[in-house]
Parts: sequence; C-alpha cells; structure tokens
Amino acid sequence: MSKIQVTELVLRDGHQCHIATRMRTKDMLPICAKLDAIGFWSLEAWGGATFDACVRYLKEDPWERLKTLRKALPNSRIQMLLRGQNLLGYRHYSDDVVRAFVQKSADNGVDVFRIFDALNDTRNLQVSIEAVKKAGKHAEGTISYTTSPVHDVPHFVGIAKELEAMGSDTIAIKDMAGLLTPQATIDLVKALRANVSLPIHIHNHSTSGLASMNLLRALENGAVMIDTCSAAFSEGASHPTTESMIAALQGTEFDTGLDIAAVQEVSAYFREVRKKYWQFESDFTGVDTRVLLNQVPGGMISNLSNQLKEQGALDRMDEVLAEIPLVRKDLGYIPLVTPTSQIVGTQAVLNVMTGQRYKSITNEVKNYFLGQYGKAPSAVNAEVKKLAIGDARPITCRPADLLTAEMAKLTSESERFATSEEDVLTYAMFPDIGKTYLQERNAGSLVPEELLDKAAVNAAASRFAPSEFKVTLHGETFHINLTGSGHAGEEKRPFYVSIDGIAEEVIVETLSEIEVSGGSNGGKKKAISSTGASGRPRPSHTGHVTTSMPGTIVAVKVKAGDKVNAGDGVLVIEAMKMENEIQAATSGIVVAVHVIKGDTVTPDESLLEIQPE
Repeated sequence: MSKIQVTELVLRDGHQCHIATRMRTKDMLPICAKLDAIGFWSLEAWGGATFDACVRYLKEDPWERLKTLRKALPNSRIQMLLRGQNLLGYRHYSDDVVRAFVQKSADNGVDVFRIFDALNDTRNLQVSIEAVKKAGKHAEGTISYTTSPVHDVPHFVGIAKELEAMGSDTIAIKDMAGLLTPQATIDLVKALRANVSLPIHIHNHSTSGLASMNLLRALENGAVMIDTCSAAFSEGASHPTTESMIAALQGTEFDTGLDIAAVQEVSAYFREVRKKYWQFESDFTGVDTRVLLNQVPGGMISNLSNQLKEQGALDRMDEVLAEIPLVRKDLGYIPLVTPTSQIVGTQAVLNVMTGQRYKSITNEVKNYFLGQYGKAPSAVNAEVKKLAIGDARPITCRPADLLTAEMAKLTSESERFATSEEDVLTYAMFPDIGKTYLQERNAGSLVPEELLDKAAVNAAASRFAPSEFKVTLHGETFHINLTGSGHAGEEKRPFYVSIDGIAEEVIVETLSEIEVSGGSNGGKKKAISSTGASGRPRPSHTGHVTTSMPGTIVAVKVKAGDKVNAGDGVLVIEAMKMENEIQAATSGIVVAVHVIKGDTVTPDESLLEIQPE
C-alpha cells in the first residue's frame, strides 16, 4: 500500500463548488461501482451543503442518499464534512442533538468525520469528536486555514495540539478558499509535524491557481494525505485534478498506486452528467487570484453567484466581492467557511444592495457579536458591534453550555410529520424547509426544482425578445436586463429584471385575450400589468416597510393595532439562507400587515404599513 493516501471529492465538494451542490443521487449511482474499485483512502460524499441542497432544492431525503451510497460503495470509506456544534445547520445545537446526529450518521454509513469550527474555537469541536470516537469511527480534527494579522503558524499549531489532545485520529488543514502558497504550506506542515504526532491531511481549493504546487510541497514536508477531485469537477473553485496528481507523483516516493485510466473513466462519466446542470454553472468558479484578498471559499462562490442571480443582482458580484473582506475585518478577521462565509457574504450583499453599510444587519451577525458562535479571533469593530447589539453583553462561555437538551422537544414538535429519528434531525437542521419537505414527502407531493433543457431554452431565446435592452419612458432612458422568469403558462408570471442595476420584479398577468384580425401575423395578444401578483401596495412613504432583497417571511412580529418605535423589529425574512430582521423606519401604529409566514416577497412592495405619529 502506498504511504500517500488520496481522498476523492467528486461526490460532494466538486459539484458543490461548480454547480451549487445540485447533483442528484441518481446521477451518482451508475459510476459508484467503478469509484469503489479504485482504492481511494476515502470518498467524500455527504455533509457540507449537500444536506441543505437535498431538502431545499432536490427534494431528496439526505439520509436516504447516505444509505443508498453506503450500499453502492461497499469497499470504500465514506467521508462527511461536519461543522462541529453547528452540525449541518446554521446555529449551534445542544449536545444531545450533536451526539444523536453523529450516531445516526455513523449508523447510516459515514466512516470518516472531518470536523471543523468556522472560528477555530476548539470548544465547539469537543462533543463531536467524542461522539465520533464513541461510535467507533474516524475523527479528523480540522484547522480552518485563513490569513490575517492574527492567524500565524504558532496560532495553528496551538489548535492542532488541542485537536490531538481531544482524541483526533488525523489533522486536516482545510484551506477552503485557496489561500495557501507553497512557502506557507512548507512552514505550516513542518511546524505541525514537529509538534503533533498525527497524520496530516491537506484540503486545498484551487481558486488561486496554487493548490497543486501546495499539495506537492505538503507531501515533501511530511503530509501523507491529500484531497483531489476527478477532472470533470476539478480546478478553479474546486480542487487539484485527481488524474494530474496521480501522474505527477508516479515514479516518486509519493506514488499513489492509483490507476489513472480508471479515474479517467469516472471523469468521462461525470463530464456528461455535468451537462445536465448547465443552468447552475457560474462565471465565478474559475481561477481567480482575487480570492487572496476576498477569501471567498470555493464551496461558497458558486452558491453565492447562483443566489445573486436569483435576486436579479448578478451584475453586482464584483461589488459584493469587494465588500466581503471589509465585513470580515469588522467581525474580527473570522475565517470564511460555513456558516461564517454565509454570515459575512449575506451581510456584504445587504450592504451593497441597500447602498448603506449596516443599514440592515442580519440576525446571524447580531448573534455572532453576542458570542453565540464562539470566540472571535481578534477584536471586532466596536461601532458595528454597537449598531448590531447595542449595549448587550456577549457571552464568554462555550455557546452550547447555555443550551438545554433539545431532542425531546424536537421530537414532540415534529411528531405529526417525522417518522424516524433521522426525520427529527432533518427538522432540527432546518425547521421550516425541513417541515415542509417532510410533509410533502408524506403526502407524495415532492417536486424537485426543474432541470432546464439547454437546447429548448436557447431555441426559445432565439424566437423571443432580447434579454437586455433600453426603454425610454417620459423622456427618461432605463437600462433593462432580464435575469430570470417564472414558468411559462402561469396566469401571473414573474419576470426578474435589473433596471439600472436595481433588482425589480414585474408580473405579466393575463387580463384578456384579444384576437388580432387580418394580416399574416394573426394570433392572440395578452395585456400586461405592472402590479404585483401578491396584490400588495407599492411603497410610497416611510411607514411602508419593505425588504432589501427578495426572500421568504419566516416571522411576523406585530399585528394591526400594535404601537411600534423606529428601529423595532417587525418582520424576519430569510434571504440567501440567512435570517434578516426588518425594522420599522418610523414610530407609529401598525395599520395593515400584508404578509404571513411563508410568503415570498420582493423589494418593490409594502410588507406592512405604519401610520406615523
């Protein structure tokens, strides 16, 4: 057996980086037998964003995916990515939930748990590591690598020592954004080998173009495990190409012993599969050295671009990428990896979309300043912290120490739609979308998001109106860019447009059908209406409460007749997987509420109305 071990990432991180985690289980299964026979040390196939994507978009049971892959890969270690006390959600869970989740993951097929904390707060890893060891599985303690004035080699060595003391079996350097350089890799791996006795595993995204060189330098200086991805989903925001690394190491002391032809067959299969997911491809997942400044991780960039596209704001990606490092600095140079990458990224989007930094602050940013995710790596911006939480005092203990046991409560809350402990844990990760998913599954009404036929879309585009044009109205010219639309044939069909860079929604509604008489172009025409399909009024004064970006209402905190003060939270909206509390801009009496929980809303409509004092 080679002394160099390889983890293959095509079943998880590869498609997370390039097609926003959209690959369906049915497209993985046909090639599993050949993957299983190659002899990788492990196959990363679960965790990360896959759980969320299965429930939110693909309408697949993530637990069934795991069980199915376990049967299809009988000779391989299945590896998952676990966010410590966050598990696979976006908050900290009580210790009993963490233990239950780890045990069920092990029971259903996970062999290797790569466990990390976004803040490198090792207090948030202890229970997960203990639970993995109790289940008899492999615990890989993980360093979330980043660069900043406070993140140096001694800092990372200290983390590694703590992970070893906690019982980790291996140590992973998780370079989620591709920030390592060859020299930094040499310095860090040498220092870790001198201070800990565990095998070193390198996970290095290729965004900056340096990852293959870094893997070689890591092996030369004592690392024995590397992550790669087969060619169909490698490079750029993803990882070094498996076939290329096999070839580079052949005939050296680091020869992997893997069959390059067998891996090429896997890549040929996935190259065809990838074509089905063309609508999730992004212009922002290639090599981009700007990552050395903005530090956006590979697993986030394709999702961020897709989410901005859904918001009708993809043209503002460069502004968001410039804002992200500024927000990161304000938050004390936190590493950008789930969930902190989403926390920082969503706040950066809000800062850009509203045109005013921290005019709107997400609940997750507020909770971060309150210490509910753990200890900040360094001092935070005091002014931003004041805006977010006022005079509230942050906690200093391990956040989960303040949480009481949750499993019994979660089981009780979900008893009407959960049929197993796995279902309860799905509900725990994502209460709203998890509940909806489970109810629809039980009713047999699950409908996954549509995979568009590229040829049909291109053909339709050639027959109809252009997607970018200028409109002159009352002497003023507007630049219009059509960024998306609802399904054709809907009575009220939304079209998402960018008007001079501002995201808007226009509803095309059938009011009447008119026969056009005479001529060779006879047919029917439909009148259009610019009124919102929801029937909500357009905002016209400060008492009209609006949202900065499209999203879903998750909480309505007031009712008609309530008195509110300017700055009071009146609604909570979920946008880009983060929750944002919407505040009243004026004091007065709530005279109308136009939304309920679950409503989809856009920036150009009033969500509730306050009669100013």
